Amino acid sequence: MATASAVSPPPTRRSESTGLAGSLAIVGLWRREFTGYSRVHLTADVLAGLNVGAVSLPLALAFGVASGATAAAGLVTAITSGLVMGFLGGAPFQVSGPTGAMAAILVGITATYGLPGMWLAGAMAGLIIMGLGLFRMGRLIQFIPSPVIVGFTSGIALVIASGQLDNVLGLEVGNFPQQYLHLLAVIENLGLIDWHAIVVTAIVIGTMVTVPRWNRNIPASLLGIALATIVANVLDWPVHMIGHIPRTIYLPDRLDPSSITLDGVAMLVAPAVSIAVLASIKSLLCGTVGGNLTGVKMNNDQELIALGLGNLIIPFLGGVPASAAVARTSVAIRSGGRTRLVPIIHGLVLLAVALLIGPALERVPLAALGGVLLVTSVRVNDWVTMRFFVHRRLWHAVAVMLVTMVATYVFNLTQAVVIGMAVSVLWFVRQASVIDVSRQPVDGTRMKERGQELHGDHPGVEVVYVTGPLFFGNIATFLEALEDVPTSTALILSLRGMPTLDAVGVQAIEETILRQHHGGGSVHLVGLQPASRRRLERSGVLERLGTGRVHWSADQAITAIDAEHHAVDADTPAPHSI
Repeated sequence: MATASAVSPPPTRRSESTGLAGSLAIVGLWRREFTGYSRVHLTADVLAGLNVGAVSLPLALAFGVASGATAAAGLVTAITSGLVMGFLGGAPFQVSGPTGAMAAILVGITATYGLPGMWLAGAMAGLIIMGLGLFRMGRLIQFIPSPVIVGFTSGIALVIASGQLDNVLGLEVGNFPQQYLHLLAVIENLGLIDWHAIVVTAIVIGTMVTVPRWNRNIPASLLGIALATIVANVLDWPVHMIGHIPRTIYLPDRLDPSSITLDGVAMLVAPAVSIAVLASIKSLLCGTVGGNLTGVKMNNDQELIALGLGNLIIPFLGGVPASAAVARTSVAIRSGGRTRLVPIIHGLVLLAVALLIGPALERVPLAALGGVLLVTSVRVNDWVTMRFFVHRRLWHAVAVMLVTMVATYVFNLTQAVVIGMAVSVLWFVRQASVIDVSRQPVDGTRMKERGQELHGDHPGVEVVYVTGPLFFGNIATFLEALEDVPTSTALILSLRGMPTLDAVGVQAIEETILRQHHGGGSVHLVGLQPASRRRLERSGVLERLGTGRVHWSADQAITAIDAEHHAVDADTPAPHSI
C-alpha cells in the first residue's frame, strides 16, 4: 500500500461556521477545501483512499457479521457511507462506515426485532440525527463527561469480544438480546469447540499484532484474513465461511417501505434513539480527533446532517447503521489525504471489490473475522485516558467509568449513558454541595487601625462568611449555621465566596431576612457576584432587604450599621431625672 505522503494539503480554513441546516454550508466547505487543488493533491488523495479501502475491507465484513446481519451488509454500509457521508460531511478527513461500537448494539436489536426491525430503527435513527444537525445540536457532545464516554467505549469492547466467542471457537449459538446471555450459551457449548477455528483466529491475531511492528503501512488485518483464508481453504478445514456476497449494493434482503407501520415505528423508538446517540457521539468524537491531527475544525452540524442522510439511505440498500470510524480516519490522515475525495475513493474501491471479487470473499472463514474483532475490541479502549484516571487517582472518574462499562454490557447504550450521566451528576452535586459557613465577631480595634472610627463596640453585629455555591444540595448546612444567630442582631452575610445560587438558595436568603426582621434585627449583604445580584433583584429579595443594605465589603456594612445605630441613639431623648 501507499506510504504516508508528505504532500502539503490545499489551503483550508481552521474553523468552519455552523449554519442552520438548509443553508449551503456544504458548498462553502467544498469551495475552501478545493481552493488551490492540484494534480499532486489528487495523487495524494487517491493513494490515501486506496490505503483506507484496504483497511476498511476486513472491518466492513467483520462488523456486518457482528451486527447480526451479513458480511455483504457491512460492505454495502462501507460503500454507501464513503460516498454519501464523504460527499456531504462536515470535515475533509472523516471516514465513516460500520463500526464495532455500532455492531455491539445492533446485534441485540437484531436478536430482538429481526433484521427488518434493525433496518427500520436505523432509518429512524437517520431522521433523528438529521434533526440534531438541522437544529444545530452538534455541540451536545461536550456535555457528556469523559468517564462516561470511556466507560461505554470499554463496555462496547466487552460486547464485541464476547459476541465473537462463538465464531472464534467454531460454535453456532445464534444471537441474543443481551450479551451475557450469548456468553452463557457459549459456555454451555464449550464441549463442541472446533480447533480449526481457533487456529484460523490465531493466524489473524498473530498477523495483526506482529506485522505493524516492522511495517505499519501494510494493512495487517487484510493480510491476516488473506493468510487465514488460504490456509483454511487449501487444507479444506470444516470452518464456517462468510457465505454468498451478491455482486450489487442493492441487496435482496433490505428494508421494504411497504412493511413500515406506525406500530412498528412506535415499537422501535428506543432502539432508534440508541443508534442515533451512539452514531452521533462516535462521529463527533472522531471529528475532534481528526481536527486535532489536521488543524481543521469540523462543522459538527453539517456532519450530523450527512450522517443522518446516509443512515436513512443505508437500510433501503440492506446495510447496517454507520458512524465515523477513528481508525479509518486516522489512516486517511496519516496517508497524506486531506480532502473528502479520500472517503469517496475508499467507497469506490470497496464497490469495485464487491462487484469484481465478491466470490473470493465468500470463502473467508468467520473465525478470521472474529480474530479481527478480538484485536479491535482491545484497541478500541481509550487506554491513555484510563491510565490518566488511575495514575492521577481520580477514583470518582474510575467509578463512573466502571459503572458505565458494566451498564453498557448488561443493558444497552442509551441506558448506560443515562446511568453514567446520573452517577456523574450525583458526584458533582456531592462535590458542589461542600459549603463553608463561618462566623466572626466585629473587630473594632482592627477597624480603628485602618482609620475607621466606630461609635461603639457593636456586640449585636454578626458577620457570616459563605464560601461555595448556595443551592438545594447544601441549604440545610447554610440554615443550620445561622440557627443560633440572635434575630435581634444585625446580620452581615459576606457572599463574595458564593459564585452562584439557585432558586432554593434565593429562598433561603429571603427566609433569613424575614427571620431577622421579625426579631427586630436586620440583614446586610456583602460582595454579591453580578449574576447572584441580578437573580436576587429579579426575585424581589433585595427590595425586601431594604435600602442601603447591599455593600462591597464587610467593613462598609459595619460602618453603615454603626452610623445607623448612632443616628437612632441621637434621636432617642435622654431620660429626665426626677
